[in-house]
Amino acid sequence: MPSGQTHDRITLWSLPPVTAIALLSTHSSNLTLLVSGGFIFGGLMFGPDLDIHSRQFKRWGFLRWIWLPYQKRLRHRSFLSHGLIIGTTLRILYLISWIIILLIPILVILVKFGNMAVNWPDLTLKCGRSLVLHSGQFTALWMGLEAGAMSHSFSDWSYSAYKRIQKQGLSGWLNHGKMKKRQVRRTPRRVKKQ
Repeated sequence: MPSGQTHDRITLWSLPPVTAIALLSTHSSNLTLLVSGGFIFGGLMFGPDLDIHSRQFKRWGFLRWIWLPYQKRLRHRSFLSHGLIIGTTLRILYLISWIIILLIPILVILVKFGNMAVNWPDLTLKCGRSLVLHSGQFTALWMGLEAGAMSHSFSDWSYSAYKRIQKQGLSGWLNHGKMKKRQVRRTPRRVKKQ
């Protein structure tokens, strides 16, 4: 696989074309900034390699502990971490879960000791309304995060395909799925002793 440094270079070199495509597509500097910011964050800190102790994981500094349960639950390079759409979406939901877990006790403490009133149903309604009102911005940010993650996954897949072609030729690369199925079928079955 490409090294973490190579993945970083791919992300940084891909930023200008991603920014240009976003600006030409949206004609909005605000949405372009969200796509570009999401792309950089997705490529450098929020990418698929959070499922191992990688550069992306280390960049979270003292907050890296929040990714340890994620790493224990996901196998490296599984479709849940490196998959198109699902990988980024799962990481977003995972991070939002942690934000909620950490914010609720803070809000409870502020309500108890800070003479602050929180109307929980109203707060939930405001959050939902904000998601609807700013859906374009959230979509732009998600697309940037996804593009940053996919620059990582595509480079992994390209590197694997290149190595497979080097070892087995073009036919080995084209028959890769069939070879895996044959290998599974050829495994010997255990015979029960009577």
